[in-house]
Amino acid sequence: MAGRWEHFSHEADVGVRGIGSSLAEALAQAARAMTGAVVDLDSVRPQLSVEIQCAGRDAEDLLYAWLNAVIYEMATRRMLFNRFDVQIENSQLRAVAWGEPVSPDRHEPAVELKGETFTALRVRREDDRWAAECVVDV
Repeated sequence: MAGRWEHFSHEADVGVRGIGSSLAEALAQAARAMTGAVVDLDSVRPQLSVEIQCAGRDAEDLLYAWLNAVIYEMATRRMLFNRFDVQIENSQLRAVAWGEPVSPDRHEPAVELKGETFTALRVRREDDRWAAECVVDV
């Protein structure tokens, strides 16, 4: 099964969920879901790569740290990402994100990401797949 992402409703904020055959793939898909709340992912060209690293005490803490690291990189570099290659070893996450600088006229961002929250924060394994989800403040 290929990884996928989706949104779920949550009052004024947006819920994001990543699903994959591994924890790393689920976290990569959660980052895609988060970016997909801002912009149509097909409009983002993978022109530049950015290395991102973070750590967590457990899977939920790692998801929280990961999505906030992606938000930080998007904000400080003024970039959008549409592809994430994630590797996890022990409690360390190393990733490469591909994207491009924001072009407001072409990308037409819908919202601004403020930060990942602990609301609905959950990472679980179900049979042969992982799901990583939370609510992102927009």
